[in-house]
Amino acid sequence: MSVVISSSQLRAQVSAEGAELIRLQDEQGRDWMWDGDPAFWTGRSPLLFPIVGCVRDDRIRVNGSEYELPRHGFARTSRFEIKETNPSQCRFQLRSSEATLSRYPFPFQLDVIYVVENATLSIAASVTNTGSSGMPVSFGFHPAFRWPLPYGAPRDAHEIWFEQEEAAPIRRPLEGLIKREPEPSPVQGRTLALRDDLFKADALVFDQLRSRSVEYGAHGGASLRVDFPDMPHLGIWTKPGAGFICIEPWQGHADPQDFAGDFSDKPGTVSLQPGETRHFAITVTVKPPVLQSA
Repeated sequence: MSVVISSSQLRAQVSAEGAELIRLQDEQGRDWMWDGDPAFWTGRSPLLFPIVGCVRDDRIRVNGSEYELPRHGFARTSRFEIKETNPSQCRFQLRSSEATLSRYPFPFQLDVIYVVENATLSIAASVTNTGSSGMPVSFGFHPAFRWPLPYGAPRDAHEIWFEQEEAAPIRRPLEGLIKREPEPSPVQGRTLALRDDLFKADALVFDQLRSRSVEYGAHGGASLRVDFPDMPHLGIWTKPGAGFICIEPWQGHADPQDFAGDFSDKPGTVSLQPGETRHFAITVTVKPPVLQSA
C-alpha cells in the first residue's frame, strides 16, 4: 500500500513498506528518483534505523549481550502504520514489537512525516524512547536520485556542490566497516565532479562534514538541493554504471574497523533518555532548468 501527496509542482509517492519514498515527479511528470531496477539496486529511498551501515559481524553488543542486526537496521523492511493523510502530507509510524526487541532491545516509536509544498519535499523523522532506560540510536536517509537528472544534460556533466569547502579526509567502507585509513577528499573546493570510478571502492563517507546542504545537478541544467540541518555525516554512493546517485545525510555510520565495544559507545550514535524524542529531517527542492529568453 502507498500514499500519494502533491502540490502544484511536485508529486510524491510513499510506500507503507519501510515508509519509503518510491517516486518523486515534477509537474511535467518527469521522474527525479531512481526506479529500483533490480539489475543494480532495488532500493529507492530507504530509512536507516536504528543503525546506519553495518555493525561488526552484524551484531550489536548491549550490556554484555549480543543481538543480530543487519545492515541499516530493520525499519526499511518493516511495514509502517499509516496514521494520517491529506492531499499534501502523510504520516507513518513504527513501534517496537517482540520482533524488533529481539534485534534491538529498546522500546521506541518512530514517526515519519512527508510534506510537499511548492517544489520542496520535506521528510521529518522523530524517534522517541518509550522505554525506562537510555536508548542509543542512529538514523539515516538514503535517497537515490536519477543520474543523469531529467531534462537532457549528459551524465558526465553532473556534479555535487557543497555548501562549504570539504577539505577534510573522507572514509571508505571495507567489508561493510569503516576503514582505519582515511583518504584525501575528492572534493575540489566545494565541487565534487561525479564519475563512476569514484565508487569502485564503494561509498564516500564524510565523517568530518562542514556542510549542511548540497546541490546536485548540471550547470545550466536541472538540479536539486538537499538540506539536512541536523545531520552531521554524509554518504555518497552508487554502483558504477547505474542510473542513480545516493545523497545520504546520516546521524552515525558503520562501525569503524577497530570498534568492538558496547553499542552505546559506537561512534555516531546519540543517546535518548526515557521519554525523549530526537528529530531528524531533510528537504529536497527540485529545480528545473531556467529557460533563457530569446
